[in-house]
Amino acid sequence: MFQIGELSAKTGVSPKTIRYYEQIGLLLPAKRGGNGYRMYDDTDAERLNFIRRARALDFALDEITEILAFRDRGIPPCKYVMSVIHDRIDAIQERIRNLEQLSDELAALYDAGQRLPEDAQMRTCVCHLIQTETNYP
Repeated sequence: MFQIGELSAKTGVSPKTIRYYEQIGLLLPAKRGGNGYRMYDDTDAERLNFIRRARALDFALDEITEILAFRDRGIPPCKYVMSVIHDRIDAIQERIRNLEQLSDELAALYDAGQRLPEDAQMRTCVCHLIQTETNYP
């Protein structure tokens, strides 16, 4: 058994985040020592390491909650996890397409803006192009 600071050092998750995960039910309520301190074991560390890694892979907290609920009920969560991963890949690919489009638009705006004068009234400068939402010359 170890205290929250030791669990934090073991998993790389801050004590504040550990308390939050416990509060929202991702971690089971900690056992309490005779001094009232939270006490954790290797099972808690394993669960917390899973949560930390899933968050690093951009799983949402509600998705992690669902995965752990499957496991806690003794049901393999693999199909659900594969579905989440597939959805995440699709979302990332869409975001990449949107970012590429944004990059192209900003590059065109930058090129057009280099040929325009500065204008405090924003009628003939690059700011005017932003405001009008037109294609850039």
